[in-house]
Amino acid sequence: MNQLTQKLKDGAMQVLEVPLPVLGPGMVLVRNRFSLISAGTESGTVTAARKSLIGKAKERPQQVKQVLDVLVQQGPVQTYRAVMKKLDAWSPLGYSCAGEVIDAASDVMEFAAGDLVACGGLSACHAEVVAAPKNLCVKLPKDADLKKGAYNTLGAIALQGIRQADLRLGESCAVIGLGLIGQLTCLMLRAAGVRVIGIDVDESAVQTAADHCADLALMRNDPGIEGRIDAFTSGVGIDAVIITAGSNSLDPVNFAGRICRKRGRVVIVGNVPTGFDRDPYYYRKELELRMSCSYGPGRYDPAYEEKGVDYPAAYVRWTEKRNMEAFQELVHSGKIDLNYLTTHVFPLRDAPQAYDLILQRKEPYLGILIEYDVHKPVVRERIIVSRKTAVGKVNVAFVGAGSYAQSHLLPNLPKSKDVVLKGVMTASGTSSRSVAERFGFEFCTSDERDIFGGERGLDSGIRRNDRKENRNDKYKNGNDKDQDLDSHFCGNDTGINTVFIATRHDSHAGYVLKALETGMHCFVEKPLCLSQDELAAICRAYGCGSSHLMVGFNRRFSPLASMMKEKIGSGPMSMLYRVNAGAIPADSWIQDRAVGGGRIIGEVCHFVDFLTFMNGSLPTEVFAQVLPGPSNLNDTLNIQIRFENGAVGAISYFANGPKSLPKEYIEIYRDGVAGIIRDFSELEFYSAGRPYRKKLLSQDKGQKIMVQAFISAILNGQATPIPFEEIHAVTWATLEVLESVRTGQVVRLNCVAGRKS
Repeated sequence: MNQLTQKLKDGAMQVLEVPLPVLGPGMVLVRNRFSLISAGTESGTVTAARKSLIGKAKERPQQVKQVLDVLVQQGPVQTYRAVMKKLDAWSPLGYSCAGEVIDAASDVMEFAAGDLVACGGLSACHAEVVAAPKNLCVKLPKDADLKKGAYNTLGAIALQGIRQADLRLGESCAVIGLGLIGQLTCLMLRAAGVRVIGIDVDESAVQTAADHCADLALMRNDPGIEGRIDAFTSGVGIDAVIITAGSNSLDPVNFAGRICRKRGRVVIVGNVPTGFDRDPYYYRKELELRMSCSYGPGRYDPAYEEKGVDYPAAYVRWTEKRNMEAFQELVHSGKIDLNYLTTHVFPLRDAPQAYDLILQRKEPYLGILIEYDVHKPVVRERIIVSRKTAVGKVNVAFVGAGSYAQSHLLPNLPKSKDVVLKGVMTASGTSSRSVAERFGFEFCTSDERDIFGGERGLDSGIRRNDRKENRNDKYKNGNDKDQDLDSHFCGNDTGINTVFIATRHDSHAGYVLKALETGMHCFVEKPLCLSQDELAAICRAYGCGSSHLMVGFNRRFSPLASMMKEKIGSGPMSMLYRVNAGAIPADSWIQDRAVGGGRIIGEVCHFVDFLTFMNGSLPTEVFAQVLPGPSNLNDTLNIQIRFENGAVGAISYFANGPKSLPKEYIEIYRDGVAGIIRDFSELEFYSAGRPYRKKLLSQDKGQKIMVQAFISAILNGQATPIPFEEIHAVTWATLEVLESVRTGQVVRLNCVAGRKS
């Protein structure tokens, strides 16, 4: 499919061929008919992208600070990779569209193929096909005008601003800023029986409002503006002011205070500074200043937007979806007329010209729509990026290629004719295409059958989409023991023999099983899985084949870890691993037990593996104590581990420490010697002689050595760098940490099951 994209590095804009988006749980696949360019927001994005690096830095000081923090912590190489990952990637544009449903996830009941819908949010971009979460998608009548339906997101934003203003029939409202959202705000206010004053600095916008949506439309620089407003309100003042303008000036918020009546309300919808003059207006009038959060309640809540968990109408009457539905009802019933708003319509191939029109202001404009070819077949197919096909000894595919993969896995693959990058699959088509171009993959795809093989079917007008149950769902929670976790897939017919899995944690087990059952070598980012059932299924699948299975426990490959192990030896020892992990918000997917597994499974496994590696034997029992917290995240805790050879280890994992303290600190003691590793950049070793010290130029957590060791094992027929019995034991022990937290008891392990006979 085609999608409008741009690069942050230079603002280059292109209609790019990308794979169809992945249809995840709770999502609807929509073939766009029209999408709306939000001239204010999107022109700001494009303008920023076209600035020099210095200009970008001035505009984003907070991101510059983040870059400097990475530079201090991880060194120049990782900092460069992180920055270029952002600058070189193709980014989608747009967030409001309308079209026809062509498919829906199996857990979505309210939409079916053929339904007309309007979509909102970042997934509702300028593309021939979009995948929208069900709570950001509203059904339209069969006779709906999809040109008007494409105003969906901006209509909801305007309506939420009106709800924040809390106006009554017959009251007055001033709207400062008469762009698209301002015009929509005026239209709905008048439909609600509110007397409307429109204010702007642009004469054509003021005239348009006067003609269509405002009872009184005024230029901001009109010297008599306050007198005219006073006369309009019979000396009372404005009941509420809604600011929909975008400006760096304090004038909109201060002027709102001047014209608002005593104890009135000022609502900020647009992007304006809020450092208003306290006296005389806001203080003496006791004005109420409110922020309007985008489309309404539910915005930025992953449970609502991503998981589709709705708020009961009795408690949250107007969510973002219900705001969209209310706006669409106003449009369809004719209570508001949007016809005058659409000034331009561009076919997708000419969409870059629409942005030139906006940025260069070649002619007056208001609503600019992008139109899509509805006769073009919708095909789920891989996109060939490089015609230079090759076959090596190691033919690599990536499933998932986010920030970590692009910074620590892909750059560290050996540059060799024996290692060929074949395909990459991510949930986003633009992301897949960006990664394929940047790292030299032959193709990108959104269809896992291009990676693992298997038959392709037809369904709902989408070629190569068989709508079978998502196999990953079978492995998410491990609750259904009757499910056939050992069933076999079709043989691999893709030519790919090695897969790297770097997706969200809940999909790891499913993809690992697919790789093993098709005879592929598999590298999976930690964690290996989220449940004991998944671990048992992987253990059985691994025992039936001869593939390499590797988990990204990189710290054991750090140069300082190798030096420590060489100097201190193996055997019974005392080990301390302190992790200043830092806080992660409770609504992050990492903290979500069903998706990320929580931080114990998601990250503590690293440290269990490191202690296992250092003492050279498997864990036999674990005991954990958690510091109680309001969200029950279990991410500040102490863990005690005993090992087969008598070694003992303590992991202190703290989410409540300061950012200024380095993240990781390790102490190991054995037979009169001791070693210390500080954040994988410094090593100290103490024995009878003089202390030994080693300091690296920059932090090295072992990712490069780890990736190259895995590839070397495949090329040279060597043993997997981490024995499976250790992968199994570490995963088991980490899962049992949760059991110890739950019961408050020591949990004893039997890791013999992971040993391959």
